[in-house]
Amino acid sequence: MPDILELRAELAAHYDLAPSLEAAEATRDIYERMDRVVPLADWAMFAPYVIAINRLKAERNAVILGHNYMTPEIYHGVADFVGDSLQLAIKATEVEADVIVQCGVHFMAETSKIMNPSKIVLMPDMAAGCSLAESISAKGVAEMRALYPGAAVVSYVNTTAEVKAVSDVCCTSANALQIVNAMEGDTVIMTPDQYLARNVAALTHKRVVWWEGSCIVHELYTAADLRAYRESDPEVKIIAHPECTPEVVAEADFTGSTKDIIDWVHAHKPPKAMLVTECSMAANISDELPEVEFAKPCNMCPYMKMITLEKILYALHSMTGQVEIDPAVAMPARRAVQRMIDISRKVAV
Repeated sequence: MPDILELRAELAAHYDLAPSLEAAEATRDIYERMDRVVPLADWAMFAPYVIAINRLKAERNAVILGHNYMTPEIYHGVADFVGDSLQLAIKATEVEADVIVQCGVHFMAETSKIMNPSKIVLMPDMAAGCSLAESISAKGVAEMRALYPGAAVVSYVNTTAEVKAVSDVCCTSANALQIVNAMEGDTVIMTPDQYLARNVAALTHKRVVWWEGSCIVHELYTAADLRAYRESDPEVKIIAHPECTPEVVAEADFTGSTKDIIDWVHAHKPPKAMLVTECSMAANISDELPEVEFAKPCNMCPYMKMITLEKILYALHSMTGQVEIDPAVAMPARRAVQRMIDISRKVAV
């Protein structure tokens, strides 16, 4: 990717991206999905990019997969499919487009390429990594196998293709307990999120051992902070992601994956809700739930926020940022991801 000034010069030479109230009005149907959290002045800046991206998607026969942590202008403005890691992994096996643009972090783009080796997968910013994925390598998995011979390795999808390739199966926060319970043997190795593993361990009869990784967003929340917030506002419902510490999970009224969190808030519609996860989650569902007041605090993922409309447009315009994976790695990694999907679907029946 060129530096930001070169990128902007290239886009300016081909698209009219100046802030435009006319463009904002032309996309009012899209804007209405987020007008509670995005000021009209901001939308006038975003709308020209949204128009250009959506036109270019049609020309390239492309789809955009957007994670729940994307900002509203991406989540509502240009994403064709949105969801958590499990939903996007499944959707990546179903899309018929020639090009997939992954709006998330790098391991998600790798997962899409793993499941679609013949398709072009574009990553708008290759530097959008993940502290959790970077905390473990294939060597680390080998070390855990040596410590616990014969134990199945369940690796979070928040891992590199290299780690998936040496794992028995993948999991997400939505299906981790189901996957662990489906493994043979009494001991299961979970990598790399220690807190997801500890929260699963509290719910299963299996012995769960784990790698000492964590997410920089979710590990920042503390039980003391949540207790203080509840004391100041007893009406608030606290909904936590299982990448948070067990102490934080114990303080929550509900714990679940990003999809589970969205479903819970839709079902219960509490007057006040605090989502103990990445900031954009609340912003993306705010307009759908006008009766719910979303409370702070929240923490922002710096990697997710590296994905912008500007970079998405450039990726589609230039067809750069293509994700490639060695077939020798992709094949066993695909097997681990597909096994996760198969187990999830079997349990859901």
